[in-house]
Amino acid sequence: MTTSDSNSALAPDSPLAVEIGALQGGSAGLARYAGQVVLIVNVASKCGLTPQYAGLEQLHERYAGQGFTVLGVPCNQFMGQEPGSAEEIAAFCSATYGVTFPMTEKVEVNGEQRHPLYERLTGFADAEGHSGDVRWNFEKFLVGRDGKVVARFSPQTGPDAPELIAAVEEQLA
Repeated sequence: MTTSDSNSALAPDSPLAVEIGALQGGSAGLARYAGQVVLIVNVASKCGLTPQYAGLEQLHERYAGQGFTVLGVPCNQFMGQEPGSAEEIAAFCSATYGVTFPMTEKVEVNGEQRHPLYERLTGFADAEGHSGDVRWNFEKFLVGRDGKVVARFSPQTGPDAPELIAAVEEQLA
């Protein structure tokens, strides 16, 4: 399957069919990830969970060759823990955690200004049955090769958690 074939096969209601800007301008081009497995994570630079960036980068590097990517989505809705500009966020992530995975523009994940990407993600329930609003920074949504949400993980679930690794590997199999 070519990239253009996988893009045309993307369901209109897929989170990957949403337009969202890249962190440093232009389009993040989510449709290019059709046919891949994507872990979408709302991120913040000044949060107690910020060290998860290191594990997210390791996860990205470990599985990138198998058609997997982490997608970071900066959000400042939780106690103002992502106050920086796009340039500041990019510099922090690169210098502090060596982040190479793609990042989108800063968006709102909850409330009246919720980005359409999160409109499509938040209806999916996690293993405990939580659906709806994102609870905190570093909530994770796993999107399968078919462009549909297949799993949701709480912010406290680390990138190296056995259940998250198992879900990624199941989607890559």
